[in-house]
Amino acid sequence: MKLDKNELWAGTFHGRHDGAPAKVTATRDDTRPELYAWTCTCGVSRSFPTKDHVFDTAWRHTHPTRLDRLRQWATRLLRTRAAR
Repeated sequence: MKLDKNELWAGTFHGRHDGAPAKVTATRDDTRPELYAWTCTCGVSRSFPTKDHVFDTAWRHTHPTRLDRLRQWATRLLRTRAAR
């Protein structure tokens, strides 16, 4: 992932998301309303006004707990049923 000129790298997390390899990059950008953010190679991103939850949520995104995996499975199941 290439950063914009105004973004400052804050951390990178490697892991898995929905069974596929994933890489999350955390950044800080003083030009955004919410300074801290992370972006995953799976397409998901989140932003935060402070750095308090950036690293915890990025880590959990790439290293989901059993409960997180159960929620992901249930979400996929409901999407599949709703698409029918």
